[in-house]
Amino acid sequence: MAQSNIETRWHLLDDARAVAAQAALWIQRAASRAIAQRGWFSIVLAGGNTPRLAYRLLVDTDTDWSRWVIYFGDERCLPPDHRDRNSRMAAAAWLDAVPIPADNVHVIPAQLGAEVAAPAYAKVIRAALPFDLVLLGIGEDGHTASLFPGQHHPAGQLVHAVYQAPKPPPERVSLSARALSETSELLVLASGADKAPAVRAWRSGVALPVAQVGGAGGVDVLLDKAADG
Repeated sequence: MAQSNIETRWHLLDDARAVAAQAALWIQRAASRAIAQRGWFSIVLAGGNTPRLAYRLLVDTDTDWSRWVIYFGDERCLPPDHRDRNSRMAAAAWLDAVPIPADNVHVIPAQLGAEVAAPAYAKVIRAALPFDLVLLGIGEDGHTASLFPGQHHPAGQLVHAVYQAPKPPPERVSLSARALSETSELLVLASGADKAPAVRAWRSGVALPVAQVGGAGGVDVLLDKAADG
């Protein structure tokens, strides 16, 4: 099913660093609004190189970090300290450098295996919805989080156990398109020429996984010139 009913706004920037800088500013502004309105800010984090750049830029943010609540869009089923974990990347780039309370960082327990971790994290996500901001990337094949083309999951789930992912490791945990869509703002980052075919397919209406995510507020895509090529 294509993304015909989801408004998608495209924001073209020069390069990956410009995308990361704009993403960091977007996150800061969303946090300020949410904290002013209701006292806390909930964000779902993405993995990938461009989000990593954005996370590094957030370290010097002037904010009350105790008001930030962190969730993750997906995770690889690896040991907690493995360098390929999204949670480990976010911690190294940002979270370990700021005073966000440990209880505010909700890591996916993917080291337990997808079958156990997915329903456990679903309980956390159910209590958290709706989010203030969901941050996503896009893969060369149009996947987002760990939602891959050709894979099918039960429609009612908030969190999926993912097996046989086309990229290693094959076992993962991912928020569903439904859960990712329950947010005030949804921001997708795309940078690099390797993303250009997926971006073209998305813009032409191909039913990629990334095209299935988005709620009433629509989707904002920050992309660089190479990804727009």
